[in-house]
Amino acid sequence: MPVPTAHQADVLVIGWGLAGLVAATEAAAAGKSVIVVDQEPRPNLGGQAFWSFGGLLFVDSPEQRRMGIRDSLDLARQDWFATAGFDREEDHWPRQWAEAYLDFAHGEKRAWLREKGVGFFPVVGWAERGGYTATGPGNSVPRFHITWGTGPGLVAPFQAALERGEAEGRITVLPRHKVTGLTTDGGTVTGATGDVLAPSGAARGVATSREVVDSFEIVAGATIVASGGIGGNHDLVRAQWPARLGTPPDTMISGVPAFVDGSMQPVSAAAGARLINGDRMWHYVEGIQNWNPIWPQHGIRILPGPSSVWLDATGARLPVPLFPGFDTLGTLAHLRATGHDHSWFVLSHQIVEKEFTLSGSEQNPDLTGKDVRLLVTSRLGKGAAGPVQAFLDHGADFVVRPTLDELIAGMQALPGGDVLDGDLVRREVEARDREMDNDFTKDAQVAMLRSARSYRGDKLVRTAKPHRILDPKAGPLIAVKLHVLTRKSLGGIETDLSGRALAAGGAPIPGLYAAGEASGFGGGGVHGYRALEGTFVGGCLFSGRVAGRAAATAL
Repeated sequence: MPVPTAHQADVLVIGWGLAGLVAATEAAAAGKSVIVVDQEPRPNLGGQAFWSFGGLLFVDSPEQRRMGIRDSLDLARQDWFATAGFDREEDHWPRQWAEAYLDFAHGEKRAWLREKGVGFFPVVGWAERGGYTATGPGNSVPRFHITWGTGPGLVAPFQAALERGEAEGRITVLPRHKVTGLTTDGGTVTGATGDVLAPSGAARGVATSREVVDSFEIVAGATIVASGGIGGNHDLVRAQWPARLGTPPDTMISGVPAFVDGSMQPVSAAAGARLINGDRMWHYVEGIQNWNPIWPQHGIRILPGPSSVWLDATGARLPVPLFPGFDTLGTLAHLRATGHDHSWFVLSHQIVEKEFTLSGSEQNPDLTGKDVRLLVTSRLGKGAAGPVQAFLDHGADFVVRPTLDELIAGMQALPGGDVLDGDLVRREVEARDREMDNDFTKDAQVAMLRSARSYRGDKLVRTAKPHRILDPKAGPLIAVKLHVLTRKSLGGIETDLSGRALAAGGAPIPGLYAAGEASGFGGGGVHGYRALEGTFVGGCLFSGRVAGRAAATAL
């Protein structure tokens, strides 16, 4: 039996996504030697965060104030806890993490990132608008701050710090190292063992082999699990799917690469870590098949403005307040009850020009490339943005037609379109259009559209001027077939406020920490049942910072 390759460091970080990068660089800044391992090849440094839109939640930021938004810590806390719906014994630590994260988002978070050179787009977005009462879920005010540079811009300063640490000999990065076990001695986690996988020249995001060529062992004073969630593993998503969201879809598309596989969950549990809230998850219902895929079943989320008419698979309009951008999981639960895996947007070209943004760094070359000229032409100029136009031209889920009859026929021609009732579609769209003749209306979505444009950000870049969808001057007509898109795990390894992994009895496991999505973004589920958006990469930043600093301090 070959002898495993041996390594030793003060701190071992498992996973080089954003949480892992932050944890590693914080521990190294405290003077500790650090080893970072990941099962993927080096181009994937930054993990899923690299592909993200880079949205961050801040509370009472300068960007908000410049846009006329009056936010406060009290209002943000009201929104967070109403959205989270904490109701379990297991929510003890998630509640405390939520309080700590809100303090961070209201206080040090923005200045800390600005010191690292991270900037933000000046227009604040309004995600997860809720549409219920003041004590219901959702953001009362716009809080979604887009990183200038999107996900890559957020990853960049931490990757640079990692690479400086490598050059100075304080950090060692080991790609293609897959952890299969955590080692313990007298109840203390002392490192990890695993497989060295065959070298791979695959590009970022492309699925890689699991061929084993060697083994390894690492001895460390502290081990931080920052291995991400389960969204790339559809079997595991279905196994943990909660009954409150209906039955899991037969078909889903992936909003994350295949390496987001949940493989560290059983490994962590075997070392005594308590996994909680596994039935809490965050998947989108505005997913479209990527016409130019990178990873298996690669899907993209539409970040919709609020004007599109949303229909279920049969053509029935979704109920109040399940409008685009209002309540992600409420919409998911409603659609799962229809018995179909898809739904539809129906809209005009005028709406797609103003309101369609696609999630992900690669779908936003203006923001990702920090290209002001392209930003102005793509967001404020005529016509759809280039990436959106590419989907209009090539996307399998897009139907573009001049008349409603032709649009319905095109929708019915797509897979699953046989269940669409064309007469119902016509009735819903025509009825909505009749509501546009007056400044007052009984249609809640139409009323909300007019209200939304009172916010400068929505009027400038996110909400089309209310109009009849069937107005020929606003055409052609567009229909988009929407799929369930897997994305985030809201549960994970239970941790205390120092990021220490906890055992079933609640005691910390000596030597073991967790951060990022592996810990439910903090505590084992800082979001509870639902999230406010802009809180996923932010949770990676915060929990990674906490775990890295705490692990270094403990040694």
